[in-house]
Amino acid sequence: MKGRPGNSRTAKKRRKQIITTNTISNIAFLSTYPPRECGLATFTEDLVNEIDKTALIQPSVIAVTNTEEYGDPRVAFKLDQHIRASYFRTARWANNHADLLIIEHEYGIFGGECGEYIIDLAKNLKIPFLITTHTVLLEPTIKQQTVLRDLGRLSAGVVTMAASSVPILAEVYGIETGKITVIPHGVPFLPVKQREQLKFEHDLKGKQVISSFGLLSPAKGLEYGIAATAKVVPDCEDLVYLILGKTHPCVKQKMGESYRQSLMGLAESLGVRDNIRFIDKYLTKEEAMTYLQLSDIYLTPYLSQEQAVSGTLAYAVGCGRVVVSTPYRYAQEMLGKGRGMLAEFRNANSLASCISQILKNPLLKRSMETKTLAVGREMTWANVASRYTQLCINITEESRQNGVLVG
Repeated sequence: MKGRPGNSRTAKKRRKQIITTNTISNIAFLSTYPPRECGLATFTEDLVNEIDKTALIQPSVIAVTNTEEYGDPRVAFKLDQHIRASYFRTARWANNHADLLIIEHEYGIFGGECGEYIIDLAKNLKIPFLITTHTVLLEPTIKQQTVLRDLGRLSAGVVTMAASSVPILAEVYGIETGKITVIPHGVPFLPVKQREQLKFEHDLKGKQVISSFGLLSPAKGLEYGIAATAKVVPDCEDLVYLILGKTHPCVKQKMGESYRQSLMGLAESLGVRDNIRFIDKYLTKEEAMTYLQLSDIYLTPYLSQEQAVSGTLAYAVGCGRVVVSTPYRYAQEMLGKGRGMLAEFRNANSLASCISQILKNPLLKRSMETKTLAVGREMTWANVASRYTQLCINITEESRQNGVLVG
């Protein structure tokens, strides 16, 4: 029998109640983890660090690994990504050492077709588990749909970071809406200096600064950001566009640095080489927040409407930055009600028009920053971790009451 709440109305009502307990719950997180350089690893590290501050939950990490070595004592077990037998071993470990497992789900981090090996693990768990969905596709392949549908069916609950994903999870993947909880992507709360001081320290005094950060890949559409910059520069010669981040490891393995080189070549050909600065490194949280704080506009010219969540956009909102973005799902949700501007996909003219409107209208810019910051304050990791903590306590307490928890 699976260690998850029943489907009765009584169970659903009990889930909604605030349950308090003096019992410490052992919660394991299954995810990539630093030193692997990816957004999912950073997300898990930030969430675990914050949850670890509570006296009610003792978190540990099961790291999805290829060859990584881990120095963090929270890494209690390792799952070999491409070895199917490891998924059965991991289920046994979790059954013996955890009260609840949280699976950070992204198709690409698990083995098999569309990460299907994770279903082996899920079917062998005797404890309840949660799924945090980092990718929710509106038009999945049959295999992608099957993997997430089965995980949702077996789970005690599903967390999504965007309200727009709730009907998709229900209608496309058949997940009961009563199982779905919306908890936003967390953002750091770090003390930072004033924008003009940071610009001075980074040789950007007197500049209007646009930035994009994250692992570089063709899906980011940065070529359109460069082309848009070239269209704005004639009216704003002090404009600088910062492209921050290393090339994505998977992209580098297949293409080397050809994408970065093509971006540099484009800037040269458009006559804006001096207006585009590439910073080729994997940013620490402190560096990311510093660059965001000194930016006047944050830009996400992504190419796919399927983007259900963007950690970099969440960080920008957390800093109260004005965001110009293509209208992928997460951007539409986060930038509504005057919190930013949406441009057309693959359209440098549209991006340039949004950028120009903001730079030429300081009052509009300040209004957007105020509205964005109000939302960002609700997304701090402390607030996000509090909501995860309550959800975990509710589920483990319910499982104990139902007599199905073996931890």
